[in-house]
Amino acid sequence: MASPASSLPLYQRFTRRNYISRAIELVILFLLLSLLLHRLLSPRIHGFAWLLAFLCESWFTFLWVIVVSTKWNQVEFKTYPHRLLQRKVELLPVDMFVTTADPVLEPPILTVNTVLSLLAVDYPPDKLACYVSDDGGSPLTFYSLVEAAKFARLWVPFCKKYGIQLRAPFRYFSCQSSSSQEASPEFQQERRKIQSEYEHLCRIIEDASRRPLPCELVGEFKDFSNIQRGNHPAIVKVIWKNKGSDDESVPHLIYISREKRPNHPNNFKAGAMNVLTRVSGVMTNAPIMLNVDCDAYVNNSKIILHAMCLLMGMNEKDCGFVQSPQYFYGGLKDDPFGNQYQVLLQYMVYGFVGIQGPFYQGTNCFHRKKVIYGSSPNDNQINAKLKNTEALKSIFGSSVELTTSVAETLSGSRTGTSNDDLSGSIEAAHTVAGCGYECGTKWGSEVGWMYGSIVEDTQTGICIHGKGWKSAYCTPDPPAFLGCAASGGPATMIQYKRGATGLLEILFGAKSPLILTLRGRLQFRQALAYLHFLLWGLRSIPELCYAALPAYCVIADTHFLPKVGDSGFLITSFLFLIYNFYTLSEYLRTGLSIRAWWNNQRMSRITAMNAWFFGALSVGLKLLGVSDTVFEVTQKEPGIDDDKDADAGRFTFNDSPIFIPGTTVLMVNLVALGAAVLGFRPARGGDGFGTGEIVCNVCVVLLLWAFLKGLFGRGKYGIPLPTIYKSAALTTLFVQLSKMGSSS
Repeated sequence: MASPASSLPLYQRFTRRNYISRAIELVILFLLLSLLLHRLLSPRIHGFAWLLAFLCESWFTFLWVIVVSTKWNQVEFKTYPHRLLQRKVELLPVDMFVTTADPVLEPPILTVNTVLSLLAVDYPPDKLACYVSDDGGSPLTFYSLVEAAKFARLWVPFCKKYGIQLRAPFRYFSCQSSSSQEASPEFQQERRKIQSEYEHLCRIIEDASRRPLPCELVGEFKDFSNIQRGNHPAIVKVIWKNKGSDDESVPHLIYISREKRPNHPNNFKAGAMNVLTRVSGVMTNAPIMLNVDCDAYVNNSKIILHAMCLLMGMNEKDCGFVQSPQYFYGGLKDDPFGNQYQVLLQYMVYGFVGIQGPFYQGTNCFHRKKVIYGSSPNDNQINAKLKNTEALKSIFGSSVELTTSVAETLSGSRTGTSNDDLSGSIEAAHTVAGCGYECGTKWGSEVGWMYGSIVEDTQTGICIHGKGWKSAYCTPDPPAFLGCAASGGPATMIQYKRGATGLLEILFGAKSPLILTLRGRLQFRQALAYLHFLLWGLRSIPELCYAALPAYCVIADTHFLPKVGDSGFLITSFLFLIYNFYTLSEYLRTGLSIRAWWNNQRMSRITAMNAWFFGALSVGLKLLGVSDTVFEVTQKEPGIDDDKDADAGRFTFNDSPIFIPGTTVLMVNLVALGAAVLGFRPARGGDGFGTGEIVCNVCVVLLLWAFLKGLFGRGKYGIPLPTIYKSAALTTLFVQLSKMGSSS
C-alpha cells in the first residue's frame, strides 16, 4: 500500500485573482483608445504636433495591449521538496554551469563565492558536478578556484552539519548567524575557524591579483604559460573530484577555458555555454543542467530539490526548463537606478507563467539537456533518428564520445549517477572545446544556445517555446539566487543598451517570435509577451518624440494636448491620473515605497531616451552593414550599503555619447520653459500652447532631474563638457527647426 506522502503532489499550481487589476487595465485601455478616436475625429487640423502625438499614442496603446494580454492570467507554483525526499525516488544528476569572462570586471572572489554556494547545496554531492567557464583564460581565476576547492573541504561539511542557510561565505560572514546551534561553544569555535580560513582565502586571492602572475606557472598551472587573451588552446582541468556519496563530500569541480583564435568567432556567452554543454556531455552528462552567472550565489540551499519537484512532478512537455527569478542583494534603497525589476518580476513574469511559461533569463535556470539538444515534445521518430550515426555527427559534431552521450540523453536512458572516470574523458573534452569543432554542425542554429544575438538567453528561450515546450517558474522562500545589480549611470546604461540591442536583433532575425508563431508552436499571446521586451529599442523613438513635443509646442506656439473645455481634456486628465495611481499601487502592493516608484518612472524614461536609443542605432547600423554589435561586459562588484555611502545612489556620467539624447531633451525643455516664463510667442495668430504643454515641460525636466544636476556637477557626477557642447548644438538646431515650423 502506498504511503500518504507518495500520493501527494510535488507541486501546486495557483491562479491569482487579479480581477480589480484587470478592470483598471481595461479602463486605461479604453481611455487610450478614446484619446486616439478623439484625435481622429477632431473637427480641426492641428498640424504636425497633433499628428506626431497621435502616432506616439498609437504606439503606447499597442504596448498597453501587450501588457494587458500578458498580465491577464497570472499563475504561480508552490513546491514541496520534503515530499520528494519522502518518496525515496532516484534523484536526477545535475551539471552546474558558472560563466565568467573578465577577472577585472568580474572579480574572482565573486566567482569563488558563487561556486562555493553551489558546491554546498542540499543535494547528493555524487549527483552534482560544477563546471566553471573562464572566457578570459585567466590564471588568476584558475588559481582562485584551486584555492577555493581547498576551502570547500571545510566549508561544505560545516554548512551541512549546522544547517547554514546562507552558503556563500562572503554573505554568511557579513550577517549575523541564524543557525539554531549558534549558542553552542562547539559551533562558535568551528565558526571562528572557518571564518579565519575564509579571510585567509580572500587575502591570498587579493595578493595574487596584485601580482603580474598569481603563482609560478608550473605543474597544473603550466598550461597558462605564454597564454594570450583571445588566442590560446582549450584548457580543461579537474580541480576536484568527488570521492564518495556521503552527504558532506564535495561535488566535482571542473575548470574550462575554451579555445580561442583571433579570426574565429567566439559567439560571446552563447558560445561558452555550448562548450560547457559539450564538455559536460563527455564528462558527466547529467540530464539536468543549471546555469548561473558568476555573481549569482545560491541563497536557498534546497533550490535544486525545489526545481526537481517541478522537473520530476510535471509532464515533461510542460516543463522544458525551470526558471528562478533574478533578485539582487545589497541593492540600494528605493532602487535609484531602476534595475532591480521587482514589480516586473511580481506581475509581468507571472503573466508569462499563465501562458506558455516564463522566459529564460540567462541565469538561475534548470534546463533539461535533451531540450538544449534540440528535441521537440512528443517526437515519435526520436528512436529512428538516434540510430543514424552520421546524421548525429552532422548535427552535434564528429566526437564519438559526444554523439554517444547525446543519444543516451535524447533516448532518456541517461538517468544514473555521474561519470567516475573524469580523467579519462579529458582528451574528448579538449576536442569538443576547440574553436573549430562547431564548423559544419548545427550548434547555435538548431541545437544548444542560439547564435545571432548578444542576448542569447532570450533567443534560446524563444526557440525552446517555439518547439512547443513550456516552462515553469520556481519561486521558493527565501529566494533561490541573489546577484548584484549594476550601479551608476554608465554601467546601467551599458546593461540596458546591450539588452535593447540583442532583443532587437532577435525581432529582425530568423528566430523572431512572430515567425515562430506562424511556423512553429509558439502561442500567439506568448509571442505578444515576448514583444514587450523585444521592442525596447524601437520604443526609444516615440519616447524621445513625446518628450520633445512639449518643447516644440511652446517654441512653435502650438499644442498637442486638448485644452480645458475640449472633450479630450477629461480623457487625458483621467488617463494621466489613473495610470499613475495604478502603477504606484503595484509598487505599494509589492512592498516598495513611493520613492521607489518615482525612481523607476524617471529611470524608465532615461533608459528609453539614452540606452534603448543607442541599442536601436546599433542594430540599424548592423542591418545596413556599417558595423557589427559588440558584447560589453558590465562591472560586477558586491552590493553597496547605501547607509554607509551617501553618494551611492547618485547618477554618474562619463564621456560616452549615450548621454547626449537625454541631455538634449533636457536642454530643449529648459529653453521652452524659459521662453514661456519670459512670455515669448511668435508673431502669428492661431491656437497656441496652453497649460498642458507647460505642465509636460515641467514633468520632463523632473524626470531628467539627474541630468539637470549633472549640468552643474563635477567629476563623475557631472556631464562632461563635450557632451554638453554637442547637446547644445542639437538644441540650437531643434529651436531653429521649431521656429521654422511656427512660421509655416
